[in-house]
Amino acid sequence: MSRQALSDDRVAALVRDAAAAPSMHNAQPWRFRYLRHRHTFELYADFERTMPHADPDTRALHLGCAAALLNLRVAIAHEDRHPETLLLPDPADRTLLASVRLTDGTGGEGDLAALHPAIHQRHTSRHPFEEREIPGAVREALAAAARAEGATLTFPTGWHLREVLELFQEAEARNRTDPGSDQDLTRWTGGDAVSVGGVGEGVPRYAYGPRMRGGKAPMRDFAGVRPMAGREAADFEQSPQLALVSTVHDRREDWLRAGQAMERVLLLATLHGLSASFATQPLEWTDLRWPLRDPATGTGPTQVVLRLGYGPKGPGTPRRPVSHVLDIEP
Repeated sequence: MSRQALSDDRVAALVRDAAAAPSMHNAQPWRFRYLRHRHTFELYADFERTMPHADPDTRALHLGCAAALLNLRVAIAHEDRHPETLLLPDPADRTLLASVRLTDGTGGEGDLAALHPAIHQRHTSRHPFEEREIPGAVREALAAAARAEGATLTFPTGWHLREVLELFQEAEARNRTDPGSDQDLTRWTGGDAVSVGGVGEGVPRYAYGPRMRGGKAPMRDFAGVRPMAGREAADFEQSPQLALVSTVHDRREDWLRAGQAMERVLLLATLHGLSASFATQPLEWTDLRWPLRDPATGTGPTQVVLRLGYGPKGPGTPRRPVSHVLDIEP
């Protein structure tokens, strides 16, 4: 039997690792197909899981699928195999985002394999973080992880950080009065077993974190105007540590690179003892997204904003059964 031959259980285990990735509102907008005769995984976008208002161009959907792709590559490298990856392999099929062929040998993927323990440790944390600065060496390691995937990671400071936080305030003010924003949240949040067509998706109430009482951290309140009995309030960071993931261009392949960079950064951050949450509000408004960039550094369009720091690990959120997202073909 070839070393590349995988049992159905191993295929399912690899996809389970891939599907532990984060996605906007935990929509999990991916499907996988394993072609046994080609030793190849194919990753497809599930466009029924879009956010019509917050993500009309499906950029965030691509980021989530790319995070799952990075997890798959990590899991394959952990199996001591090489994930030969091709983005957008069929221009005629918009749903096919990537193919990953398993080949013998690690192919220099040792750094990826080392991230495997973090796949199921990484959870989004919507809790306050300590006012403790991330060491420069850790920041540089995270930036190097993003560069390995063809993206740039920067930590805004000074006037740039103040400007970024002001953009978040503007986006939050718009969201509070915009009916479309609430429609997306209502679909994917609101219960302890949230679901569109079954259990295992969306953001449950236990993962909302405390209501923000004070601080400057750019936190989205998934409860919105809905009352939640017994929910605590807390003070968040006065000096939040944000990281911007940027790309040179703003095409679909750039979104896929940025999503892989985002997840590679998150996995490495987890191994360094950091917690993280996502801050997407200004990214959802076209006119607010471009000013996020730092013109002094000449970075391209911002694809992801991460809040990083030392604090409580967030709870795990539900995942769809592997049988719902995986097909195996001979």
